[in-house]
Amino acid sequence: MIGASREALAAGRQNLDSLTDSTSVDAAKLAEELTAVTAVLDREVSLRRVLTDPSRSGQDKAQLITSLLTGQVSGEAVDLVSGLVRSRWSGSRDLVDATEELAAYAEVIAADKAGVLDDVEDELFRFGRVVSGSHELRAALTEPKAGAAAKAQLINKLLGGRANAGTVRLVTALVNAPRGRSLEQGLESYSKLAAARRGRVVALVTSAVPLSDSQKERLAGALGRMYGRQVHLNIDVDPEVVGGVRVQIGDEIIDGTVSSRLEGARQSLEG
Repeated sequence: MIGASREALAAGRQNLDSLTDSTSVDAAKLAEELTAVTAVLDREVSLRRVLTDPSRSGQDKAQLITSLLTGQVSGEAVDLVSGLVRSRWSGSRDLVDATEELAAYAEVIAADKAGVLDDVEDELFRFGRVVSGSHELRAALTEPKAGAAAKAQLINKLLGGRANAGTVRLVTALVNAPRGRSLEQGLESYSKLAAARRGRVVALVTSAVPLSDSQKERLAGALGRMYGRQVHLNIDVDPEVVGGVRVQIGDEIIDGTVSSRLEGARQSLEG
């Protein structure tokens, strides 16, 4: 997103943070409701064009969406979406993208409030690795002709009883409504939302051998000092990795060919 849409999404996220500060608000339920609103906005092209029409006042657009949603979703969901449509948008699709992102962020908040956000992050990462390693599984989850019920059943078979309910809901929402994203892109976006909730960055660490807990702690500390923020590690093992360890944070890659930056991290592993 750019310009006005980016500002509108940032305001929506702030509103969601403020709203869910209240212990009486069920963030998981809010996520479910926002997912349902996303589906409506994605399907009803004429509606979202009206709701993002710059020639209409924010008040008129808020009244329209309030009349449509009242009685269908909670008052909190109505307030959030009406706040979104009051804002200016660079494109009508951006409103759908923002609503979808707030739905996922509400799920992240629910996991955080339940004290399981770290587990959800790790489960999403491991699920992504499982999918990447199985062409048949990836095909089954991305086949357009496969029904939502069949995909949900497969996800429950893979994750049910092994992962948090929030993880299952996030993956199910992504698989059933990818909206032009690959599974990998969607899972990465969830990881970024979780990191944003904690005010930290995510590092994808590929190591030639499994890392011990103490090595992970030292590496996270070294990277945290390097980037000036708390760092969450997603660990993958690849015996062929260059230099024994490869770290990617955003678009920046630190590997064995960048010895000056990597040396500190490697020394932290060696203690």
